[in-house]
Amino acid sequence: MSREDSYYRILQSVSRLQFNISLILEAKAIDASRSSQWLCHHISSMQFENQGEQVAKTVEIHDHLLEVIDGLTKMELALSKNLQALLGDQEGGGANDPGITG
Repeated sequence: MSREDSYYRILQSVSRLQFNISLILEAKAIDASRSSQWLCHHISSMQFENQGEQVAKTVEIHDHLLEVIDGLTKMELALSKNLQALLGDQEGGGANDPGITG
C-alpha cells in the first residue's frame, strides 16, 4: 500500500468519525430540546421551597450542559490536531514543519 493510499484511508476514517460525531450531536440536540421542553412545563417556582433552591437546581443543570459542551470541544480539538499533523506530514514537513505547533 502506497503512502497516498494510507493517507486516503486515514482521511476516510476521519470523515466517517466526524459523520458519526455529527449523528451523536444531532441526537444530543434532540434530547436537549426534549429536556428543555420538559423543564419548562414541569419545573416551576412552586416546586421549590425558596429562591435559593431554585437557583441552585438551575445552576446544576447549566453545569451539566457546560460539561457536555466542554467534552465535545476537547474531542473536536484533539481530532483537529491529529488531522493537522496528518496533513502537515503529508505535505512533506512532518514534525519538523514550522507550521505545526505542539
